[in-house]
Amino acid sequence: MNYKAGKKPITVPGNAQWLGGVGAGSWFVITEVNNFFSISRYSKLGDPECSGNFICSPRGLDLTQEFKFTYLSHCKLCTIIQAEITYTLSISAS
Repeated sequence: MNYKAGKKPITVPGNAQWLGGVGAGSWFVITEVNNFFSISRYSKLGDPECSGNFICSPRGLDLTQEFKFTYLSHCKLCTIIQAEITYTLSISAS
C-alpha cells in the first residue's frame, strides 16, 4: 500500500492532489473548461497517465471551494467530495 505521496515531482502541477492506492497512488489535477471538467492523472514519479474531459453529477462542484479526490478515481471515472456532497465525474463521450 502506498498512501503517502512523498515529494511532488516538478512535472506535476502545483494544484495537484495525491490519492494513495494499492501498490502506488496518483496525482490528480482538475480544471473547469466550458461545460466540462478537465482531469489529468500523473504517476507518483510525475509521468502523465491519462487525461480527459469529464461530466459531473450532480451539478454544483465549485473548484474555488475546498474539495478532495477520493475513491473510486481512475482514468474514466473520478470521485470528489466537497461540503459533504459526493460528486461523480465520468469521462465525456465527445
